Amino acid sequence: MNADKIYAEQLANEYAPKDTSKVVALRKLDNKAKLPATIFTYTFGIITALVAGEGMCLSMKVIGSGATAMFVLGVIAGIIGLLGMGINYPICKKLLAQGKQKYAYEIMELAKEISEQ
Repeated sequence: MNADKIYAEQLANEYAPKDTSKVVALRKLDNKAKLPATIFTYTFGIITALVAGEGMCLSMKVIGSGATAMFVLGVIAGIIGLLGMGINYPICKKLLAQGKQKYAYEIMELAKEISEQ
């Protein structure tokens, strides 16, 4: 019986009109602070993984002419890609800290208002 009540409440909440309460505003500010870091991290990570993969394909003669120059180019591209993937996390942390610092005052004030209610 209790499970039916919980289900009914969840369904009612899903169809109820969404208000722009302070909690929703707080969640939006949090997302706004984290979004640039997330976008950069995924984009940079995908690009560097592709560069590393292309380098591996060149060095293993899957693509390219199979010449020694292509092998060397593949090794260099692979190393660049791996280095890019390695620095992706520290860059993400720095961008995340900057975003949090930028919106910290607004988030703290809004959180304080919510907690005082």
